[in-house]
Amino acid sequence: MSTPAPAQGHSHTASLGFNLLAITVIVAAGAVGMAYAIDAFGRHRAETAAEGTRYVRNLAGQTLTIPAGWLRFGDRDEEGFASQVDLQLSLPLGPGSSAMKVDVTLVPRSRARSSAALLDGVYLHRFMPNEVSGPPGLVGKPLYPNDGFEGETVWYDPLSGNPFVAKCMEPAQAVGEAQCLRTVILPNGIGATYAFGAGALPAWRDFDAQMAVPLKAIGAL
Repeated sequence: MSTPAPAQGHSHTASLGFNLLAITVIVAAGAVGMAYAIDAFGRHRAETAAEGTRYVRNLAGQTLTIPAGWLRFGDRDEEGFASQVDLQLSLPLGPGSSAMKVDVTLVPRSRARSSAALLDGVYLHRFMPNEVSGPPGLVGKPLYPNDGFEGETVWYDPLSGNPFVAKCMEPAQAVGEAQCLRTVILPNGIGATYAFGAGALPAWRDFDAQMAVPLKAIGAL
């Protein structure tokens, strides 16, 4: 006796249903992938546009033209005269010339005192007798823990008439690296304060030259 024909029709229907389900899954997956691709492309275009956007600040008689990505805070839409400009830069100052973040605050000269001037006028009178070992070429002198100087060490080049000087504070609860401050007066009358991790100290000889590159790019030098 032959097999009834309806069984073949049932098998064909089941196979067709499976194929339709598979096609639906593939189309859905493709749609999700396309959505992610469109989103990524949109974000890339937005980031590229942001990198190309520049903002103008007038500080201490100087016109600064700053890439949007260099501004540290959310003041990108406020152009014109400024009493202070805050930047965040990434420079090859870490071990093996790795990138390190440096926060930069630019102010008029009247609001800044250079670290070299503070070395003679303030820090020297607060040095403790001991020295701290550190990067070659720099002397590390801890400050007496009073008048707000607790846990702070001054690093300076003792051989220069206009020395590299940075004051570093130990991290709270000994977690992370010390954070340092260095202030210089730029030739055009702008005061620049650099905040950076102590990991940049071994590159102290190149520090100001590295900082000069982005500062020249925006018109601060």
